[in-house]
Amino acid sequence: MAVIDGPVDLAHPALQGAELSLVDGAVTQPAEAGNRLAAHGTHVASILFGQPGTEVEGICPNVRGLAIPVYDLTTGRAPQLDIARAIEMAIAAGADIINFSGGQYTDTGIPDAWLESAVAQCAEAGVLLIAAAGNDGCECLHVPASSSTALAVGAVDETGFPMEFSNWGDGYSCNGITAPGKDILGALPGGGSIRASGTSFATPIVTGVAALLMSLEHLPAETRRGTAIRDALLRGSSPCISELPDVCQRLLVGQLSIEGALAAMSDATMNVMPSVTPSCGCGGAGSHNDQIQLATAVGGAAPSMADAPDADGLVYALGNLSYDFGTEARRDSFKQLMPPVEINGNVVPPNPYDARQLVAYLGSRPYEARSLIWTLNIELTPVYAIEPTGAFGADIYALLVQMLAGEVIGENDPDHIQRVSIPGRLTGRTTRLFSGQNVPVIQMENPRGAYGWKNNTLVQQAADAVSTASAAC
Repeated sequence: MAVIDGPVDLAHPALQGAELSLVDGAVTQPAEAGNRLAAHGTHVASILFGQPGTEVEGICPNVRGLAIPVYDLTTGRAPQLDIARAIEMAIAAGADIINFSGGQYTDTGIPDAWLESAVAQCAEAGVLLIAAAGNDGCECLHVPASSSTALAVGAVDETGFPMEFSNWGDGYSCNGITAPGKDILGALPGGGSIRASGTSFATPIVTGVAALLMSLEHLPAETRRGTAIRDALLRGSSPCISELPDVCQRLLVGQLSIEGALAAMSDATMNVMPSVTPSCGCGGAGSHNDQIQLATAVGGAAPSMADAPDADGLVYALGNLSYDFGTEARRDSFKQLMPPVEINGNVVPPNPYDARQLVAYLGSRPYEARSLIWTLNIELTPVYAIEPTGAFGADIYALLVQMLAGEVIGENDPDHIQRVSIPGRLTGRTTRLFSGQNVPVIQMENPRGAYGWKNNTLVQQAADAVSTASAAC
C-alpha cells in the first residue's frame, strides 16, 4: 500500500515495527513536530499502520507500506503533476492500493493530462486508487477522486449523517462511498496523538478495509484484485434510507459496510463483473458549485492560484528561455530521477543544471516539465516566470521544452534558437526562484504567438532570396 501525503514521522512510537518505508526516488522531507504537512501525513499513515498495543492502533498494521511525500513544504500544495508522478512511483514500486487523502478542486472533474494518464495507469495495472472527496462542503469535485476508475471517499459522523464539509456531486455518485470522518484518532509527529475530522481521515479507513479484503486468501484471487475490491465496496455499501434527497446525494453511493463488501466478494458474479454500475444515473463529471472554494489543508491540496488569476495586463516578451527549480528539494528530486550520463567514457551523476541533460530527460518524461519554474530571461536575468494553463497547458509545456532544446544546440546549427517570444497575461503574483529573486508570473493560455527565432535560418532565407532576385535580373 502506498500513502501519498505529507511527510510521515516513521520514528513515532505508534509506527515502530510497521513495515513502512519511504519509496525509492521520493524526496526526503522533515517530519518534525509543528509541521502541519507532517501532521497530516503521520495522522493518515497511523490510521493504517499504527501498531497493536500503541496509543494509535491501525486498521491494517501488518500490511507493507510505502510513504510518498508530495506536498511542497513552502506552499503546502500538491500540483497535479506531482500527484501524477507520485502515483506512477507507487505503481512502479509494486503498490496494490494507493491512499491519497487530498486532491485539487476542479470545476469540471477532469484532471490534467498527466494526472489523467497516471490514474489510467492505475486502472490498467489493477491498482486501486482511493482518494478524498474534499472538504469544501459543496456540490463540487476534486481530482483524482472524481476520476471514474478511482474510489472517492466522503465523510459521515458517528450517526451516519454526512458531515457538513464533505463534498458531493454527480462525479461522485457512482464511484464514491462515505466513511467515518469525525474525530478520528491519529498520531502526531514527535509523539502523542490527536483527533481530527475530514475526508482526509475517512479515506484511510476505507483504504484499510480494502487492504484487509485484499488479504483474504480463502477467496478466489480474481475477487481480490483492485478493481474487484472497489466494486465490492461500492456494491456492498449501505444504501441511503433517508427520505430527504439532499441527504442521500451527500452520502454518494452509500456508506462503508464491511459485511456488505464481504457478501459482494463472495458473490460469484464478481468473478466476471468488470466494473461497478450502480443505478444512480452515472454520467460524466456532472454539476458543480459556481462559487469556487479553494481546498483547505485537511482533505485536499489547495490548487495553484493560477485557477484564480488577478490579471492586470497583457505581455509580449522577447528574450531567452530558461528554467529554475525554486527549492533545493525540487532540484534534488530531478537529480535523483535523471539518469547518469557518460562523458568521455566516464559515467558521472546527472546535472539538472545542464540544459542538454534536462532536455534529454524531458524528452522521455514530458510531464516533468510542470515541475520546473520556466523563466524568460534578458541578458541572463530572469524577468518573468511563465505559467502555462488552460486547455492548451500540455501543448505549451511541450513547446517550451522544444524551444529550450533549440537554444542548447550548436550556434551554427540552422535550428539553433537565439531568442523566443512569449505572449502572456500578468497575474499580479510573483514567484520566488532558487536564488531568492522574486519575479512576476505571467500566464500562457495559448501557444499562438510563442515563437523560437532561428537567426541562422532567417539569414539563409534572406540570402537565398537575394540570390534568386539577382539571378532573375
